[in-house]
Amino acid sequence: MFSRRRIVAVTGLGTVVAMRAGMAQDSSTQKATQREKNLTIGEAEAKRMLVLMDKDRSGKVSKQEFMSFMEEEFERLDKNKDGELDVKELTQTRVQIGGAISR
Repeated sequence: MFSRRRIVAVTGLGTVVAMRAGMAQDSSTQKATQREKNLTIGEAEAKRMLVLMDKDRSGKVSKQEFMSFMEEEFERLDKNKDGELDVKELTQTRVQIGGAISR
């Protein structure tokens, strides 16, 4: 026969296991939700970048449009105009997208 103490301990352990399983599900659900939010944000940013780079408004970015955009960005970031980007220039920059400034 089980003692009262052993039954309480087993019941308590079952509760802890069930709680941890629930917490793992909650954590998994939260991670999935965060991934979905990140994808949504990433899509919005990609669309904004497309608008900035797509000079001929074809809905696509050609290699030439991409390279031109990146060259302009490089020139904008190269504050001391030495033809190189250093850590300070890269970390102190703010990207301007459609009038809004983001980091």
